[in-house]
Amino acid sequence: MERVTLFADVLLLLPISGTFTYRVPYLLNDEVKTGIRVVVQFGSRKIYTALVLRIHETPPQNRLPKYILSALDEEPIVTPVQLRFWDWLAAYYLCHPGEVMNAAFPAALKLASESKIALNPDAPDFPPGLNEKELLLLEALRNRKVIAVSEVAKILDQQKTIPVIKTLIEKGLIISEEEINDPYKPKREEFVRLSSTIAGDEDAMRGMFEQLEKRAKKQLEILMTFIRLSQYGFEIPKEVKRRELLIQSKGTSAQLSLLVERGVFEIYSRIVSRLDTGNIEPVLSRSELTPVQEEAFQQIRRTFETKDVVLLHGVTSSGKTELYIKLMQQVINEGKQVLFLLPEIALTTQIVTRLRKYFGNRVGVYHSRFNVHERVDIYKAVLQSANPGSDFQPYDIILGARSAVFLPFSNLGLVVVDEEHDSSFKQMDPAPRYNGRDAAIYLAHLHGAKTLLGSATPSVESYYNVFRGKYGLVELSERYANMLMPQIEVVNIREATQQGMMKSHFSTVLIERLKTALNQGEQAILFQNRRGFSLRLECDTCHWMPTCLNCDVTLVYHKKINQLRCHYCGFVSRVPEKCPECQGLQIKMKGFGTEKVEEDLGLILPGTRITRMDLDTTRSKYALHQIISDFEARKVDILVGTQMVTKGLDFDNVSLVSILNADNMLSYPDFRSAERSFQLMAQVSGRSGRKNKQGKVIIQTRQPAHLVIRQVVANDYAGMFNHELTERKKFGYPPFTRLILLKLKHKDSDLLNNAAGILAKSLRQEFGNSILGPEYPMVSRIMNYYIKHIMFKIEKPAKLAAVKSSMMEIIWKFQQDLTCRSVRIIIDVDPQ
Repeated sequence: MERVTLFADVLLLLPISGTFTYRVPYLLNDEVKTGIRVVVQFGSRKIYTALVLRIHETPPQNRLPKYILSALDEEPIVTPVQLRFWDWLAAYYLCHPGEVMNAAFPAALKLASESKIALNPDAPDFPPGLNEKELLLLEALRNRKVIAVSEVAKILDQQKTIPVIKTLIEKGLIISEEEINDPYKPKREEFVRLSSTIAGDEDAMRGMFEQLEKRAKKQLEILMTFIRLSQYGFEIPKEVKRRELLIQSKGTSAQLSLLVERGVFEIYSRIVSRLDTGNIEPVLSRSELTPVQEEAFQQIRRTFETKDVVLLHGVTSSGKTELYIKLMQQVINEGKQVLFLLPEIALTTQIVTRLRKYFGNRVGVYHSRFNVHERVDIYKAVLQSANPGSDFQPYDIILGARSAVFLPFSNLGLVVVDEEHDSSFKQMDPAPRYNGRDAAIYLAHLHGAKTLLGSATPSVESYYNVFRGKYGLVELSERYANMLMPQIEVVNIREATQQGMMKSHFSTVLIERLKTALNQGEQAILFQNRRGFSLRLECDTCHWMPTCLNCDVTLVYHKKINQLRCHYCGFVSRVPEKCPECQGLQIKMKGFGTEKVEEDLGLILPGTRITRMDLDTTRSKYALHQIISDFEARKVDILVGTQMVTKGLDFDNVSLVSILNADNMLSYPDFRSAERSFQLMAQVSGRSGRKNKQGKVIIQTRQPAHLVIRQVVANDYAGMFNHELTERKKFGYPPFTRLILLKLKHKDSDLLNNAAGILAKSLRQEFGNSILGPEYPMVSRIMNYYIKHIMFKIEKPAKLAAVKSSMMEIIWKFQQDLTCRSVRIIIDVDPQ
């Protein structure tokens, strides 16, 4: 039979344009398929993971293609819909398809190519003219044969190792090679089953019982435990794990081995998911709705008949989650999948518990706190959900943060985006800089699914889409079970300071309310949107402030570690004993963060159990879950936190919430600051009085008459929306325009200024006054890179694809200039 010469167009995990054609070795003709991963060589040495997009018989022109080195998968690991989704992301957010694939694949699905060094077999044993470091490395290679370049620094006890390695390669003493490391190792579990001679033979089973009862009662106990765990005799017996059998029977490995020798059991292993949560049975059969919720549910169903996207605008604690559950029940009963997106990992802890009460093991969770192997297990479980015989637990519902949009859904029926207004849905770095909410809407469109956006404070863009007729709207204007909205009290801290009614950063009104709540056995939440102890140190004499060496920001004081730290690059400095400029000793702390709130509150209310929830206290995998669990279990009286505490958490014993400093949000120089301030204050206020009684909210501010403060007190979302719409139309901001932000970065500020001016001039020649800048942002240097911004406002209804194409052509020409080529350009479509 004549062999066919095949070629494969592959996508590399690199920020480069287009696909690359490789030849398929004859031995791999039957293995290489569209949608599988392969290993290829790109460049002179580097080995990369690539994805096969197309197989054909047309050789590339003007070059000899390299061979595919190996196939990594037996079956495709991406779906056709996924590939279309990737193409849309790359086109809309102006990034490379390889960057999208890099974001889509869990890290353990991306092979790592690591440089290794080994002794040259032709090299002499003791070559002359080598220095101490070179001899040390050669001696290590004689002992270990092959060493990773990353390990050489430890062997030589120095950071700069490349010169040593390069010298030895040039002298012909060592050689370098690339070794492929596959990070993903499937988890295998051992199981026990009855041997073929015993299973189904009642006489043989009875005889074995009689033998063991006389001679080996402990082995008999293991057999009895197996029968109980496996539900022997039922139509569908259960698998029994070896480990579980030994624990339940209190037997030993030796006793189990004897049963295997007797021909009673067989031990086998298979691949299992690391996310096995056991057999979680649903405890609730269906979601019970109030009449108001039922009317909203029916309205959503009716609206879905004519609209693909519905916005559910429900006040805090109105029972939006119950509506989500009812809709999900309907969708999975139709045999389809559900994607439930949340803006923060913090929310998954509570929501997954509620969902599993209804859906048990059918709920899967996917977010960045899982390790690399667990994320692959979820990915493969979703991929194989259409195959009931797979090794992984199939999931009908996936609950996750924004990255869950990249999972390989096969039959998506509903997408729910909770807290759709939240800016955490926006990916900042690296590319693709996508908005999880908008991406989820397009993903649902590709699957022919419906999308439900939920929020108590919808984004201006989403609410505007309702008035344009693009989205449907369903409203829940009252809280569940007729609970009252919280009573909001505004405290003027400017006047309170003048009247001596402030203790540290707490007004006497707030302190009294806290004492009342604690005396009644209730809990409180305090919100301060800054972490750390003090936002900056400042010399009282000359006003010197310690700043980061790498960034144009002041350092934040963290008292627990007694260090000054940069929140941008991680630079750490010790706390100065005196001012290095004037030698003065009067160095004062300015501003306050959550760490200081926690400490000062402990001094004002001694004996109170206070916990802090911010980035510093939730770095470990289970820290966030532990904090939320302790607060739910009432082991904590007061929870102090940053934005994490505003994101839809439900605590039934919280009667008091306080925003310690509303002015930080209101004064932020951004066209969305009023909207964001309203959303944050309304959301954190909604944590109060959620179950049994009307809660209280205290907002501390120096601007009590500010329009946004008044809108929050009146719960006037419509007023905020209408005011914002008027302002944005007047000044040409979304939703009336689209924004593209170009961030230019370089270590040479003069070169950056010159290059930014050249690019802005070229863009302005094409697009006129739609180009704003270049300007320095608020933080103009990060990690020693100077930054300049150029803002592009695209008027609606301009043809977006054509405008983007023209802009990219101008950028491409700019990057051909030798003086500008080293300037890095970051493109952020729809910046937040």
